[in-house]
Parts: sequence; structure tokens; C-alpha cells
Amino acid sequence: MVVVEDGAVDSGKRQSNGNTSSCCKMGPGYATPKDAMAGPREALIYVTCVYTGTGVQKPDYLATVDVDPSSPTYSKVIHRLPVPYLGDELHHTGWNSCSSCHGDPSADRRFLIVPSLISGRIYVIDTKTNPKAPSLHKVVHPEEIIEKTGLAYPHTSHCLASGDILLSCLGDKDGNASGNGFLLLDSEFNVKGRWEKEGHSPGFGYDFWYQPRHKTMISSSWGAPAAFTKGFNLQHVAEGLYGRHLYVYSWPGGEQRQTLDLGSTGMLPLEIRFLHDPSKDTGFVGAALSSNMVRFFRNPDDTWSHEVAIAQKPLKVQNWILPEMPGLITDFLISLDDRYLYFVNWLHGDVRQYNIEDPKNPKLTGQVWVGGQIQKGSPILAVGEDGETFQFDVPEVQGHKLRGGPQMIQLSLDGKRLYVTNSLFSTWDRQFYPDLTEKGSHMLQLDVDTENGGLAINPNFFVDFGAEPEGPSLAHEMRYPGGDCTSDIWI
Repeated sequence: MVVVEDGAVDSGKRQSNGNTSSCCKMGPGYATPKDAMAGPREALIYVTCVYTGTGVQKPDYLATVDVDPSSPTYSKVIHRLPVPYLGDELHHTGWNSCSSCHGDPSADRRFLIVPSLISGRIYVIDTKTNPKAPSLHKVVHPEEIIEKTGLAYPHTSHCLASGDILLSCLGDKDGNASGNGFLLLDSEFNVKGRWEKEGHSPGFGYDFWYQPRHKTMISSSWGAPAAFTKGFNLQHVAEGLYGRHLYVYSWPGGEQRQTLDLGSTGMLPLEIRFLHDPSKDTGFVGAALSSNMVRFFRNPDDTWSHEVAIAQKPLKVQNWILPEMPGLITDFLISLDDRYLYFVNWLHGDVRQYNIEDPKNPKLTGQVWVGGQIQKGSPILAVGEDGETFQFDVPEVQGHKLRGGPQMIQLSLDGKRLYVTNSLFSTWDRQFYPDLTEKGSHMLQLDVDTENGGLAINPNFFVDFGAEPEGPSLAHEMRYPGGDCTSDIWI
């Protein structure tokens, strides 16, 4: 599924833009998640890198990282594409076309969609002409988006089988959550309008995932941009400026059918994923502040319900801003075979692996610490039930002390390698991990035991974004050129 330079071959499989075969006239991606797992090993990965909010007066950029172990530039940034403007805060990314378009021979996974969370610009980047050195194709300007839809603060993007592109937007131009909704672009990246029916916008916006066979899309809720762009303030939660709901929509109709109140066990539900098997009517959402994984599922009467599938208690701590510290689940993903779920605790500092073959009863099978607030050497101490204090051992990698906490993750198609970056959002980075804005991010790779479960740091891989030519940058979202388990949806 991954594109490398023309003629590159890995393990006997010619790498492509995600087509199952160069001789088959099919669209991008793969016919099934199982087919995707048998795709070629990743050789490149694109990473959004941010200077916004760091004090470095340079534009954000898209980094191309070499992840081919046989390459002389393995574990290095081999190209940087700066965007034309300052102050964007590049964040999440998606594709113009993915496996949902596999049955359309005219579809082509060529353009990476890169919304700017703060400025509202949407960059369209050509990754096919030269996969190692992507180029800017088009900019969708916020003025046009606001004029035609009233939407701002774009976040998640998914391609649709129709060729259109759907993006969640988290508020209006003034940062009010009440103005949020879903932006629809056509295949030429022109603004078509809002996707949801009038009067059917969610209370808050963030992530979304659709499952066409069940005619359903479900979205999650972060908070009002006017609140989260200023840093995290617990008082804003009490004032109702952050979400705790999931919004269930008809697909593709855009009518809000149900609102699920996750209550105190589901505060700040962020990333949301259905299982990859398109016949399944269940999925998960990571509730960041409550630090629980919540499972949602369809009932026999076609309504939807939810339950806490994985519960995490906050840690009692000393020398922190609060007496208890939540794990803060800020990202998670599901392996393409729907066997394992992985999530991060950005504050505690661990990455976890759970077997979810029984989605109602996840089993912890792997855990590794790669940073966090409570690592040895930190002034912050955790307090056990016996009253004794403790900290976590966090190894150095290639002589580097690991900064920040695990934030974004991306899994290889075969499920054997998990990539990890550590920047959440520049304002929150400055608040919780000020060293990140001064010393920059890094990127790690974890080896995954897919047979018995387990995670281990690969000591041969370390990308130091603190050593970038223009100064330390913050690394966030990761994408393979041919798609992955957080971009592709099967229909």
C-alpha cells in the first residue's frame, strides 16, 4: 500500500499507491482489511510538523521520514514541505481517496488533505508525483469556507466513495462550539457546503467515522475552540465548554438521529473508530479526561448504546497541578484484523495493547513507558495505595532522554510496527510539557508481538525533531502514502 520511488520492490511486492496490483483496474487501497494486511511493508511516512506556538517564526511543514530499514537514510527526515503561511497549526490529515473508493477504477489516492486547526486553511498536497518529496497542489482558504458555511477550526478529514471529502470543523470563526459542523469539499477541493442537514449540527466537534453498511456515522466531541486554544482549564469543563457526547447520524443523509451522553466516565471523547470489518456494528472512542475506552454498539431496535470497556483510575500524585493525574487518552487505533486495540496515556507516559477479539472484554496484552510526567528524574511522584511514592522507568533511545508523552500512533499494515510521536497541540504542549516547545518532538517505533501480545521499543529507530534545520518542531499526525488503519474505511 505504500509508495516509494519508481521501481522500488520490497519482499517481492512492487510498492504502489495502494492498488492491489498494477495490472488490475481497481481503485485505491484494498478490497478488504485482510487484503491490506498482506500489502507491502511501509517505506515512507508523512508527519505534520508544527512551528506555530513554539516561538520559531517559520511555517509549519510536512516531513517525509524514511522507515525502510534497508535504506541508508532509515529513521531520518528526507524531505520537508513548508506551507506558505505562518500560524497554521497543521494537525490531522486524510486522503482524497481511500479503500472506500476501491471499486472505482477512476479514483486515485494522490492528494493528502491537511487541515490547519488554528488558521482554518486546508492544504491539498500532491504525494504521487514524487512520493519522497510531496508538493503543494492547492490551498482552500478560510475566508471562502466561512463565507459559504460559517465553519472554522477544521480537524478530521475522510474521503467518501462519491469522491467528495468530508471534514469536521470544531467551531465558528469566533471559536464558539455552537457554530461547529461538517464541511464538504468536492473532488476538485471546491467548497460544496455543509454535510449535515440544517439544524442537525452536533453540540461539539472533533473526530468521526462512518460505517456505510449500517447507514451510520458517529462523531465525537472535544470542546469550544475559544476554550481549548487558551490551554486546558478544568473550570472550562465545569462551565460546559468541553464535550462528553457522541452524535449518531444517518449515513449518508446527515440527519442527527441520536445523542449519547457518556457522562462522567466519558469526558472529552476524542478519537473514534468503528471496527474495520464493515459488517460490524461496534466501535470505540477514547475519553481523554476520564481516561476510559468506551465501546459503542447498535441495539436490536437500531438505537445505539455505550459502555465503559476499559477503565483507568487516575494516579494520586505529588508536586503536580492537581492531587490526581488522569492518563489522558489522546489517541488510539485498531489493527486491521480487529484483533488488537492500542492507546496512549499522554500524561502517564505509557502505550498499551489490548486484545479485543471479544470487544466487550478487552484484555491487556502489552504495555511500555516511553515518556510521561512521572518518569524517573521528574519532580512529580505517583503515590501508591500503600502511601509509598514511585516513578516509572523510561529508557533512553540512542542516548536521548524521551521527552513529553506518547501522543499520536500509527500501525503498520501487518500490525507488527507501531510508530509514536509526542506532540498533542502546541498550546497544551507548552502547558504540560514546556520542554517540547524548546527541545522539539521525537518519533519512536515499537515492535509488536502479534502472536502473544507485547510491545518493545526498537532501539534502532529514533527521529529527533529537535535537530531540524529551522529549529525544534512539534511532530503530530503520521500517514503512509498508501493509507493505513486510521485513514481507510471499507464499504
